[in-house]
Amino acid sequence: MQGGTDDRWAFWRQRAGAYARLMRWHRPIGALLLLWPMLWALWLAAGGLPDLHVLIVMLLGVWFMRSAGCVINDFADRDVDPHVSRTRDRPLATGEVQPREALVLFALLCLVAAALVLTLNRLTILLSFAALALAAVYPFMKRYTYLPQVWLGAAFGWAVPMAFAAQTGQVPALGWLIFLLAVIWALIYDTEYAMVDRPDDLRAGVKSTAILFGAQDRAIIGGLQAFMLLGLVLLGRRAGLDEAYYGMLMLAAVAFLWQQWLIRDREADGCFRAFMNNNLFGGLVFLGIVLGLH
Repeated sequence: MQGGTDDRWAFWRQRAGAYARLMRWHRPIGALLLLWPMLWALWLAAGGLPDLHVLIVMLLGVWFMRSAGCVINDFADRDVDPHVSRTRDRPLATGEVQPREALVLFALLCLVAAALVLTLNRLTILLSFAALALAAVYPFMKRYTYLPQVWLGAAFGWAVPMAFAAQTGQVPALGWLIFLLAVIWALIYDTEYAMVDRPDDLRAGVKSTAILFGAQDRAIIGGLQAFMLLGLVLLGRRAGLDEAYYGMLMLAAVAFLWQQWLIRDREADGCFRAFMNNNLFGGLVFLGIVLGLH
């Protein structure tokens, strides 16, 4: 009897571990990159510390929707991932998790996120339908366009109008400016990420901005980084942020310069480190907003 109980516990621990890896709970970088623009928006919408209920719901919503996005992404890529060195050990690629299990998990995560958003106002609930559509469709875009990173930016950035709606009941022009900046930022960091997989993606027939940009990838990323920084300056002016914000923005600019150095040879390790460095960039901008609010 004891042996049977132990076997059941071992089985469920193994399943839980596989599901956690499928949802990338061991690699929270994606959730953090989704989180920062939402926090930029929420603090600016509130003019400081936001409503606690809204903050908790948005934080949990970001976590569960990012988890759902990872699951549906791996479902879409289950036939491609075995041929890419970085992804061949993912649970769906190895057969550790079956496609039907992944779809059930995706549905459950979306239901949890829906239950959370139902505690917010009507506009936020309506915006959440677009968030679900963006998250569900994104993984399939790399089959049809070389700009899936733009779609990812829209999916990640949609937390911005939802944050404004949840906190204030409306989405002003400032909110849409932050949304645009979130899309540009995702185009930067996800192109750096795609540069890691470019040789494998070319063999597998998967499209990305890294492939589209080709030898001009560093120059285009640099141009996007400059445009992003100019947009953040405009954001600071429109939001009436003080000198502390611009001081942190200068440090964020240094982070972008460091990323350019890391991708200079287009080596996989350097490109991945540049991608990871964007967590620091997002945190610096958020700290600047917190310090720069009067």
